[in-house]
Amino acid sequence: MSSIKQNIEQVITQIASAAEKCGRDADSVQLLAVSKTKPIAAIDEAIAAGHCAFGENYVQEGVEKVQHFRTTPHADTLVWHFIGPIQSNKTRPIAEHFDWVHSIDRVKVARRLSEQRPSDSAPLNVLLQVNTSGEVSKSGLTFDELAGVAADIASMPNLVLRGLMSIPEKAHDYDSQLAAFQSLSDAMTTLQAEHPQLDTLSMGMSGDMDAAIAAGSTIVRIGTAIFGARDYPTNT
Repeated sequence: MSSIKQNIEQVITQIASAAEKCGRDADSVQLLAVSKTKPIAAIDEAIAAGHCAFGENYVQEGVEKVQHFRTTPHADTLVWHFIGPIQSNKTRPIAEHFDWVHSIDRVKVARRLSEQRPSDSAPLNVLLQVNTSGEVSKSGLTFDELAGVAADIASMPNLVLRGLMSIPEKAHDYDSQLAAFQSLSDAMTTLQAEHPQLDTLSMGMSGDMDAAIAAGSTIVRIGTAIFGARDYPTNT
């Protein structure tokens, strides 16, 4: 069985290959290791392999990991991304412990994160989640809502709007994957006219990473290919 270090190296190779195919620099695509449900020991292995960016979906679990690693020699090198759905009553721990939030889809949630961000912390980097496929079961803003929400969030003092995120409807053919990701990339280009600081597209996982990178992804979110199958908790 391959080690976490070997898995990370393999994913990085895949990213580099996908970037080369579309004429991009491999360094323009960041690997976010999705460590949800995985133990501290697994994250330790990833850190030992030189990885420093981790994504968590569940508030309590993620906060416990952030707090643990604050007591280790790696504390200053690690970057923690919250990538899961956000309940209004759980914004405070996210605001207090994470560096990035990928899943903003309501002004109310963004306002709470800004108000609850500690004064001695850097502004929180945030992405707007977009429902690119229009699925009723999925969170995310519609394309029509983007401009108004982006304008509201850009004025919040303790947030920095960095870009967009999506989890498109699962598609197995490359052309369908590319079309979904390209729609998000096009929306970002439109928003950059008013918000030129936008520089981040969080899109792409193991099964659709090549298409995401071709469409301009700057962060790919990879979990199982690094850490193996997940054991999902019964509560968050």
